[in-house]
Amino acid sequence: MRSTSFLLALPLAIAAMSGVSFGAEAAANDSLSSIVDVQRYFRAIHIMAMLLVGFGFLMVFVKKYGRTAITATYLLVSVAIPLYFLKDSLGILGGAESDIERLILAEFAAASLLIGAGAVLGRLRLHQYLLLGITFVPCYALNEWILLGGGLGLVAKGGLADTGGSIVIHAFGALFGMGAAYAMTTKEEFEVPVESDDTSDRFSLLGSMVLWVFWPSFCAALVAPKDIPMTVVNVIFALCGSTLATYLVSLRLRGKVSVADIANAALAGGVAIGATCDQVTAGVAMVIGLLAGAISTAGYALLQERLQSPVKKIDTCGVLYLHGLPGLFGGLAAIVAVEGLSKMDQLKGIVITVALAALSGLVVGKILSLFGRRDVPYIDGEELKVD
Repeated sequence: MRSTSFLLALPLAIAAMSGVSFGAEAAANDSLSSIVDVQRYFRAIHIMAMLLVGFGFLMVFVKKYGRTAITATYLLVSVAIPLYFLKDSLGILGGAESDIERLILAEFAAASLLIGAGAVLGRLRLHQYLLLGITFVPCYALNEWILLGGGLGLVAKGGLADTGGSIVIHAFGALFGMGAAYAMTTKEEFEVPVESDDTSDRFSLLGSMVLWVFWPSFCAALVAPKDIPMTVVNVIFALCGSTLATYLVSLRLRGKVSVADIANAALAGGVAIGATCDQVTAGVAMVIGLLAGAISTAGYALLQERLQSPVKKIDTCGVLYLHGLPGLFGGLAAIVAVEGLSKMDQLKGIVITVALAALSGLVVGKILSLFGRRDVPYIDGEELKVD
């Protein structure tokens, strides 16, 4: 009860502090009146649909845990956005030029958090999801500052190709989640199967389709207006490529197409194209999507069980194969696809992300394990009132 009270009191403190900062900026700069910020507002709303409806329903594939997964999605988003907004409005580890840009950056942090949470989905109590959000955002912000803001001088500011977050958002979230899962998964939890049924699979497919539809807005959210049409086309072509590759590779490897592959790996093109979405042609985007879809599907079909069984750890949503590997692939693809890119900065950005995400995930996983454990994983009734 004490830990729950503390976690509930902290957001109130964040809100109180944020309100002071917001008011000061609003009086000094009315940037929301600009046409660019109004356009960004629409893309911000699209991203919010991705966070709550897309990610939320994608994670209800666990048949007895769907209501808790949706509730956890609400909690994670509701913690990440104001906490990142507070960090940014105070100028800690960088700062955005306008409130709407700050909101979009906060949504990116929430997306990365939801990715990380997917690795440990079903094995946290609700108050632990809140703690996960509170501890994740500073780690994410630090990595973002180092890679995109030139923090510590490790990567030149503007030297990383990652407009849509293949590295900073997707790879970081996935590897953070893998670190947390490794640190806190027990042998007993590993032995409980993650089960789905027809209904949970249909809802998961719905979430996947929502993500597919709005992914162009995600990648184009902060792109210069002149580059938005090209970015949108590239993202759609990449998603088409990964969807086709998922069908073909799933059929080849499994004999029949897996619904889980379609719901997840079909999105891998959107993950991978993020690094180069505003800098390549539609044909190159299609190739990146095809390769990302093949990598993701092969990961689910061939690697997932083989990697999890020896270490007795489980990645509930398979975030390594949808976000981790395709995100890293997208970052590496930029080295070949983008002219004039600093290969060293790109490689350093990838290495820093892998190291910081895995290490911080391990630490946070250990912290989460100190705040209790579920009696039985993947069950709604343990914390929710269900009929």
